[in-house]
Amino acid sequence: MEVALQTLQKKSDLLCVQLKDDKHDGRYKLSSEVRADIESLYEAVPQLSKIFQIKDKIGEGTFSSVYLATAQLKSGVQEKFALKHLIPTSHPIRIAAELQCLTVAGGKENVMGVTSCLRKGDHVVIVMPYLEHESFVEILGCISFAEVREYMFHMLKALAHVHHFGIIHRDIKPSNFLYNRQQKKYALVDFGLAQGTADTQVELLKVVNGEGQQWSCPKNKSHVTTGNKTPHSSTAAKDIPQNSSAKPPVKRSWSLAQAKQGKESLLINSHRSVFGERNLNSLNPHGGAILKPVKPSKTVDLTSRKMAVTKHKPVLAKGAASNHSRKPTAQCPATLICDCYMTDRVCNVCLSRRQQVAPRAGTPGFRAPEVLTKCPNQTTAIDMWSAGVIFLSLLSGRYPFFKASDDLIALAQIMTIRGSKETVRAAKTFGKSVLCSKDIPAQDLKTLCERLRGTHSQKGSCVSEINTVSDDLLVTPDACTTPIKAEISFTRCQQAQQYSLEEEAQQDSQSDSDFKGSNMSSDIRGWDRVPDTAYDLLDKLLDLNPATRIQASQALLHPFFQGL
Repeated sequence: MEVALQTLQKKSDLLCVQLKDDKHDGRYKLSSEVRADIESLYEAVPQLSKIFQIKDKIGEGTFSSVYLATAQLKSGVQEKFALKHLIPTSHPIRIAAELQCLTVAGGKENVMGVTSCLRKGDHVVIVMPYLEHESFVEILGCISFAEVREYMFHMLKALAHVHHFGIIHRDIKPSNFLYNRQQKKYALVDFGLAQGTADTQVELLKVVNGEGQQWSCPKNKSHVTTGNKTPHSSTAAKDIPQNSSAKPPVKRSWSLAQAKQGKESLLINSHRSVFGERNLNSLNPHGGAILKPVKPSKTVDLTSRKMAVTKHKPVLAKGAASNHSRKPTAQCPATLICDCYMTDRVCNVCLSRRQQVAPRAGTPGFRAPEVLTKCPNQTTAIDMWSAGVIFLSLLSGRYPFFKASDDLIALAQIMTIRGSKETVRAAKTFGKSVLCSKDIPAQDLKTLCERLRGTHSQKGSCVSEINTVSDDLLVTPDACTTPIKAEISFTRCQQAQQYSLEEEAQQDSQSDSDFKGSNMSSDIRGWDRVPDTAYDLLDKLLDLNPATRIQASQALLHPFFQGL
């Protein structure tokens, strides 16, 4: 990391000091909180004040904050820069890997480059060129079809470039692909969650792949209770080939005293440390283990499923007698059938299975099916799925298209578009078992997008068709023969993703007013002449099977981009 920092810091010699009173500059009206953040950054990295004048805070994420700054070059030209301040708890290897991705692949083919890097102790600031850009939400209502075609072409061009170096970006979304409409400039940014393929040319990504699962912040460590401790995890791993990034499962512990507090089954949710991502499903802000009682079904005999905890291993207790000593077993057999299917709980048989570890980094709504189902062998295909979701939003005029609170609901939403049979069939190709209680037909992408955008003759009928799916949808992904069951109310999916007829009418009305305000009709903007090749490319990007999903280099040769 030291070598990478020293190499990059040499470039900062091109910059000189510019101190200027900016009190009367009306362009940057900062809040007290932003001013405090800027002052804190100046104190953390003092050399910043000698080179840059920070104007504003323009972005904030889980692992970094981005600031707009100006500096005067020796030539006398004042230039804008983007300063990315990484959180102090970031692992040094992860920081160095991001810098190496920017230096190896950045600066060309629509990929953001790096100018220099400043460091003081645990604080690291990456200096990058600033690209003024529009918000994806702002352009979605007024973008023309010709612009969509160019936008997707340049995005795939950037992906083909980074994939050529064996870089999996892992967080493709509109906010990470900057677009300047006036200058027709594009930039793929934020390699903070990037990982490498088996043949990656970025050496530090090989280290990230090998050790990433072991890195975590101290505040994310699982809470361990006192007393007799029993290793405990929530899922089982099937005997499938694991890549080098797969590591032994994270251990969870619970005490016998806590297990005896009541006769209810105990669902244990611990704050699991996952490298390179925020645990969005955590219910405990303090990072400790949570013991949450789940009321059992009245028709099920609890004594037939009651689990006894010993000092070494959990064993299954039969009957109500609990005074006799129990012999520990090696582990819960993988073929043992559970009885929580179609219920609102997770039984102790499923809880006793080993936890499965797989990369899950990314933004909800853009994660590929193989990521949602914790497939350990993930490739650059996950970036192509995310690009397909962006393309789906552009063609349908709906953003975000998928929005779910957990992975199972996200998978259920994908099923409403791509079909349940297709999802189950694709999951088997990468060693997963997905169970669905109802057969959900696949939607025609062309009809779906036209109706959502309002260019179809029967506007709004798409929602009625989607809502005909039964309300009791059950989706259960796992890698074992008896997967964990988790009931999903389809109404939750509807609340998260689908639009009511009233909401759609309001949005269409707003879109129509926007179109009139810009003096551009649907005909001029080209949405009445979307070719079938566009939906063919969308279908290939949203291929549920990562092995057959189109690659970026192949997508650039698709007939949809003929002439570009």
